[in-house]
Amino acid sequence: MKKHIIVFPGDGIGPEVVGQAKKVLVKAAEMGGMDLDMQEFPIGGASIDIYGVPLKDEYLKAAKRADAVLLGAVGGPKWDVVEPSIRPEKALLALRKGLKTYANLRPARPYPALLKASTLKEDVIKDVDILVVRELTGGIYFGRPRGIKEGKKGYNTLVYARKEIERIAKKAFDLAMLRKRHVTSVDKANILETSMFWREIVKGVAAGYPEVRLDHMYVDNCAMQIIRAPGQFDVILTDNMFGDILSDEASMLTGSLGMLPSASIGDRKGLFEPIHGSAPDIAGKGVANPIATIASVAMMLKYSFNRVDLSDVIEGAIERVLEDGLRTKDIDDGTGISVSTEQMGEEIVKRLGRTASQTGSGKV
Repeated sequence: MKKHIIVFPGDGIGPEVVGQAKKVLVKAAEMGGMDLDMQEFPIGGASIDIYGVPLKDEYLKAAKRADAVLLGAVGGPKWDVVEPSIRPEKALLALRKGLKTYANLRPARPYPALLKASTLKEDVIKDVDILVVRELTGGIYFGRPRGIKEGKKGYNTLVYARKEIERIAKKAFDLAMLRKRHVTSVDKANILETSMFWREIVKGVAAGYPEVRLDHMYVDNCAMQIIRAPGQFDVILTDNMFGDILSDEASMLTGSLGMLPSASIGDRKGLFEPIHGSAPDIAGKGVANPIATIASVAMMLKYSFNRVDLSDVIEGAIERVLEDGLRTKDIDDGTGISVSTEQMGEEIVKRLGRTASQTGSGKV
């Protein structure tokens, strides 16, 4: 059965890194006997330039009909002057809401070949494997009322409904069952009533997962512990704003934002994108790191299409290319082989076959 994928290249370096990810996806699908149909549409600033809006309704509808969505980063200084209601970032919120992708998954697992790239000591980050599970469609980013009143005060509303907390908690515990069976729920329950409510609901969900160990941690302590002793974490469960901040912090365990993918999933649809921005300062120079976007494709195969075999093959090819010393500018410490965005993508494609033969997967 043909899998239908909508591709939004985005702005800045988005088209460059998405282009390489598409090459890897097509090759992996070919190896695994998957039939793909990909359609590409503008989003964010690119869409504003053409249509005057960050995301056309018809393209959102197409995304809703698709099996999965691949997204590049959006935005840049060029569009900072437009009206707030049509800023490029509004497209992301519309996609997340429209696709009902309430769970954002951000892994932070340093690649062995890049342990020296992190600003932390090698023995601190060795064997670290964290999955941040962030609630994505509720909380202070979406709460009402909000606004700026007469230039005298600004206000936002932090609110969570029981069902919103229950479904993200269940997702975190389900994922923990496939990992080390440990969930750390992060909140600010010593101050915020919403966090007190969050903690109460998470405890209730945990009762249905007796095999999973549950810890609770205040967000300020968690921010410190991610740097001090990241190896203590398995799955970090948290709300929208805390998850936004903590996942970016955790990403630096790997040494570069250019290395980390993300998946936004719900009960049916999946949205896959690198966690880095559009980096307009390096757009068109061929130096952007495509690995985060390529790893996002691996997450797509795993979470949207249940092809863990192909996901593992892509991850294996990424590890092999790094072990062979190939480096884009952001991870090049002067000891490796400098490559361009396109060269990195091509080298990963070359290694897909070799990785597949070594994994011995029956489906590849």
